[in-house]
Amino acid sequence: MITLHELSCGYTDQNILHEVELELPPQGFTALMGPNGAGKSTLLYAILGYLKLRQGRVEIFGKNLISYRRNALARHISFIPQEIHNEFDYSVFDTVLMGRYPYLSLMQSYGSGDHAIVESALHQLGLWDLKDRYLMELSGGEKQRVYIARALAQDTRYILLDESLSQLDINYQLEIMHLLRKISLEQDKAIILISHNLNLAANYADRLIFLKSGRVIHSGSPKELIETAKLKELFGIDLTTALNPLSGNPNIIYP
Repeated sequence: MITLHELSCGYTDQNILHEVELELPPQGFTALMGPNGAGKSTLLYAILGYLKLRQGRVEIFGKNLISYRRNALARHISFIPQEIHNEFDYSVFDTVLMGRYPYLSLMQSYGSGDHAIVESALHQLGLWDLKDRYLMELSGGEKQRVYIARALAQDTRYILLDESLSQLDINYQLEIMHLLRKISLEQDKAIILISHNLNLAANYADRLIFLKSGRVIHSGSPKELIETAKLKELFGIDLTTALNPLSGNPNIIYP
């Protein structure tokens, strides 16, 4: 369980998050949603220990975040940022193998067990035939599958994604959302995804968290949150919803 207790933090003298109280269970598919500047990415960075907290604390499996060493934390939480810039180009296999780094001791090299875990992750994501290709040769959707495979190889209970689908075509967005839901259901992992696509989140996520002005204003299932009054509170506009006949969840009807 990841628990945030009265968490306040920011990047300058001003707080972005204000006294956030939140529990993220170690299973299920959760989508963080809200307008630009609401504090969604800041929330993930606080959980990852990238930001100094001005108030409150983060607990991961009952232990205060500040007491974790980086490699120990990386055995619980993997992170896929919105954009990944690599100074050097790596093969698909080597990129996924990097997910095993938190398990290496000083002066230790990757072993046969690490390679077996990577091979399994590549097969799960349909990347085995691309294992010797370099990242620069791949499409955006293929790269995202590589980064998800690396997160699987990292073998964490939580996988955090910061708007990782925003630059992808709809076919890749659907493919990745399907993969994330499958991983959550079949491997009992917690997926925490920042998303601006209300309909995709409503159709694939189990839980939505609405953030506005650095505060959690609502948390619940898509059926509870994708409705006109709560959406107007979040975005300030009237949005019509209708039941999606395929997913059974409410979706936005765009004017």
